[in-house]
Amino acid sequence: MATRTMQAARCPTDELSLTNCAVVSEKDLQSGQHVTVRTTPAHKFVFTVKSHHSVLPGTIAFSLPQRKWAGLSIGQEIEVANYNFDKSKQCIGAMTIEIDFLQKKSTDSSPYDSDKMAAEFIQHFNNQGFTVGQQLVFSFCDKLFGLVIKNIEAMDSSILKGEPASGKKQKIEIGLLVGNSQVIFEKSESSSISLVGKAKTKEARQTIINPDWNFEKMGIGGLDKEFSGIFRRAFASRVFPPDIVEQMGCKHVKGILLFGPPGCGKTLMARQIGKMLNAREPKIVNGPEILNKYVGESEANIRKLFADAEEEQKRLGANSGLHIIIFDELDAICKQRGTSSGSTGVHDTVVNQLLSKIDGVEQLNNILVIGMTNRPDLIDEALMRPGRFEVKMEIGLPDEKGRVQILNIHTAKMREFNLLSGDVDVKELAADTKNYSGAELEGLVRAAQSTAMNRHIKATSTVEVDMERAEKLQVTRTDFMASLNNDIKPAFGTNQEDYSSYIMNGIIKWGDPVTRVLEDGELLVQQTKNSDRTPLVSVLLEGPPHSGKTALAAKISEDSQFPFIKICSPDKMIGYSEISKCQAIKKVFDDAYKSQLSCVVVDDIERLLDYVPIGPRFSNLVLQALLVLLKKTPPHGRKLLIIGTTSRKDVLQEMEMLDAFSTTIHVQNISSGDHLVEALELLGSFTDAERTTIAQHVKGKRVWIGIKKLLMLIEMSLQMDQAYRVSKFLSLLKDEGADRGFYE
Repeated sequence: MATRTMQAARCPTDELSLTNCAVVSEKDLQSGQHVTVRTTPAHKFVFTVKSHHSVLPGTIAFSLPQRKWAGLSIGQEIEVANYNFDKSKQCIGAMTIEIDFLQKKSTDSSPYDSDKMAAEFIQHFNNQGFTVGQQLVFSFCDKLFGLVIKNIEAMDSSILKGEPASGKKQKIEIGLLVGNSQVIFEKSESSSISLVGKAKTKEARQTIINPDWNFEKMGIGGLDKEFSGIFRRAFASRVFPPDIVEQMGCKHVKGILLFGPPGCGKTLMARQIGKMLNAREPKIVNGPEILNKYVGESEANIRKLFADAEEEQKRLGANSGLHIIIFDELDAICKQRGTSSGSTGVHDTVVNQLLSKIDGVEQLNNILVIGMTNRPDLIDEALMRPGRFEVKMEIGLPDEKGRVQILNIHTAKMREFNLLSGDVDVKELAADTKNYSGAELEGLVRAAQSTAMNRHIKATSTVEVDMERAEKLQVTRTDFMASLNNDIKPAFGTNQEDYSSYIMNGIIKWGDPVTRVLEDGELLVQQTKNSDRTPLVSVLLEGPPHSGKTALAAKISEDSQFPFIKICSPDKMIGYSEISKCQAIKKVFDDAYKSQLSCVVVDDIERLLDYVPIGPRFSNLVLQALLVLLKKTPPHGRKLLIIGTTSRKDVLQEMEMLDAFSTTIHVQNISSGDHLVEALELLGSFTDAERTTIAQHVKGKRVWIGIKKLLMLIEMSLQMDQAYRVSKFLSLLKDEGADRGFYE
């Protein structure tokens, strides 16, 4: 047919409107033919035609979407000409279609399978021409949808010739839909339609990870392993294309619990997770902020946190964005239910509300709740099960490599502006800061900075900065060392004042018995460090009173160079109730478990147990707690050395406590005159002549005195006039040993 002028008309029936064809009279054209419709010299549109008896010859009928797209009005005169597709170049390989409900009031939230939709679309519109920008109506599952053609790619001509695909993609404006064309549906931006299946837009696969994200700039040091663990568990499923996740039947992780000692980077990590994700700004809630004095308000506060996510899930279904809610100090609101006696039960209902929101009957799939606490033992166990706070990650004390990273982060600015002296070695600092948390390392850098600044301040009657010298300000190694020794002490480290007071006078190696105790102690230290079979080593130093057991225990622990050393001593628990004492002892052990290598000295066990021979009576509660803790293996990867001291081995034997220790070492008193002389020589208190006199008196005699008692007698004798010192000492020595057969 040559070009001819025809008149535009309205489509005769609704059924014909859904065919996407221009309807003509049988006398003019045959069904299945393609025509171009020219409305103005510059505008030309391609339609596939269908003949129908109700259309008058010389007219061509269009549906409302077709008239809208081509800008046609009823009765308009248009030029119509035949159009033939070049099948080698114009067959549709892939076509992206934007879809929405035709009428906004007929929206529903049930998901539509885009694969079935694509199959029906190809069946319905096979061998029809489509143009980019074309509008049409499509009926699926008794619902009407408005479609707009977004993009058309031509089919690879190699496939048409029966050859392997060349992989070239060519975009075209007009194409012919054939049986093996691929149709991809994409929901329009404002649409609430929910699509499932593979034939969805590629844009739905946009990565959840922020494209500008750089792990180097995170500002979290020493947590690489923990971060990759969280990533694997919580985000891998969200990065994958949704259709593959759907086929696996995989549900996303909805909760992460970060726990560990204070200052190790839990809040920092949660903050960075929020920045890293292509999600809305995270909602950060401090646990206590949720609680409210009015009945029902606390629960309402929890509901408000989830309201946005619920509304978006209802509106957009599977295409909803991710909502992150971060709970700091989670233990404040999620305590074990039923524990707070006499309270109003607010905590319990808050926990119930949180449980139902995270994983209730109407569960949300577009949330990620991150909880943080340093007391995971207080949190209700119902929150810990899979489906709720499923990923539990301990953010522990950083290792040496982690400490290097943290110190580099906190000194980066100084290094950039040349304010850090060349003698500062970050690796040396990292080696010296065992068991420092991230916050303590930051504090150390701050302390060193303030020490350096202080050098440039003239504190006269007024405080002035020496500007000339301040220009040359540099933080040196000396500043760091001064801060390390005086300002910042790790909470989970060694308290030197603790054990140095026990070794005030040093260790007097008066003979083999003392050397043997120290050698055995060194062996146990090496066993704790090196053996993987015995992560828990416990030893009991037992011997008579004043024989120096505590000093030896303190010496062994000091020489071990373990990053965590704690002395659990009865003098810190005076006036404690039995329960308070148990809790204090348990805290020492809990702190020890947080460090890679720890040493706990349990001093004067019979005093800890409140033992007295009259009665006899002791605290069974503390005994049972100690028995459990002495046998409890530390967590995986942690090692613990326990050194106990007692003067009443017989009592511990009766209490069945000796079996709780791996081994027992006997600490002797000085029992021979030769050893006594050796001790006096090492102490150097008396003159040579005085020592010779004492040696003559005690030679070959059997003595019995503890080193601590001996020190006391010597110091007492030295207060006398020089002439009487020796006689006083010998008389005191005789009195001390009289009841044990001295001078036998």
